[in-house]
Amino acid sequence: MSFDTPVLDVSQITAAARNTSSLQIKPGMNAEQTRQAAEDFEAVYISQMLTPMFEGLGGDDYFGGGPGEDIYRSMLVEQYGKSLARAGGIGLADAVQREILRLQEAAQP
Repeated sequence: MSFDTPVLDVSQITAAARNTSSLQIKPGMNAEQTRQAAEDFEAVYISQMLTPMFEGLGGDDYFGGGPGEDIYRSMLVEQYGKSLARAGGIGLADAVQREILRLQEAAQP
């Protein structure tokens, strides 16, 4: 990623979250549900940020090598993302939750 890459605004992030099949964003969600959806999105985002750190690494004793190593490594990175998001993350969940709630309020008649 270069420094010339434009930064996404929160509405783009929320739109991306709606298009992620694992995230459940529905009209009429309460604050707890929106928080969970926002944290789930942040976990996916963090996992995607961490993935390049592990690309190109050779086999190691922890994973045992072989063709399944990439699968287990990706599952480990996914769990790292979930753990980091649960521990407070990078602040993305707060912004996403605010945007979800704002969009819900705007959609109400």
